[in-house]
Amino acid sequence: MADKIDIIIKKHLNVQRDTLLPLLQDIQTELGYLSEEAINRISVSLNLPTSKIYGVATFYDQFRFEPRGRFHLQICHGTACHINNGGRIIQEAERLLKIKEGQTTRDGMFSIEIVNCMGACGLSPVIAINDKYYHGIEPGDLKEIFEKCKDNSTAV
Repeated sequence: MADKIDIIIKKHLNVQRDTLLPLLQDIQTELGYLSEEAINRISVSLNLPTSKIYGVATFYDQFRFEPRGRFHLQICHGTACHINNGGRIIQEAERLLKIKEGQTTRDGMFSIEIVNCMGACGLSPVIAINDKYYHGIEPGDLKEIFEKCKDNSTAV
């Protein structure tokens, strides 16, 4: 992983503080998240304290500090989804997967992200797993959906 990080840093010729955002974006695109190792290497390259880099990265919602699961679950919690059991869907997903929002299961299979709106209010509640959308679901539907994901992962 260190080699990949160094290659990305080198692509940003004359790396300076004002190129921090594109650098962080490129590293996350390549690795899927910003690892502690990546933050440390950027710190050395830019001669910036890691606290400043974390400060910038945590300001923006786009950056993650843990890898996503093979199946990334996005749960809409916009107004329409909230009114139509979105909160119960979040609770059930966290219970079934034994993780909280922003976390990844130990086996790396699933991760959960709660989003403000997925733009499908008329179909609420809505979730997406790796950009495949499910609408009008009930909390009880999640177990079967997760099982299908697991079954499909063994076929790949």
